[in-house]
Amino acid sequence: MAWFYLFIAGIFEVVWATFMKLSDGFSNLGYSIATFLGMLFSFLFLARATHQLPISLAYPVWTGIGALGTVIIGVILFGDHLSPLTWFFVALLLIGIIGIKLTAK
Repeated sequence: MAWFYLFIAGIFEVVWATFMKLSDGFSNLGYSIATFLGMLFSFLFLARATHQLPISLAYPVWTGIGALGTVIIGVILFGDHLSPLTWFFVALLLIGIIGIKLTAK
């Protein structure tokens, strides 16, 4: 269950980052509240995951899921344009997350 909690924590990381963008510098109350709720749930699920997983594995996977998911949301929802070289490094990030998961004991 720890890896599941960690995945959910990473998803909430994407949620709060997206809502933070939509909050327009915290000037939109609804999106600002959603940002803080996303942060709260992200940290709660991360804390739950670290009951069983070492922080040396949990934290980089959590931030990696958040970074990867936020890149995808940026491209899809906000029309961000990434160069092919940037996509290469995004792919390396994904490979790193998978590698950490596959090699964790």
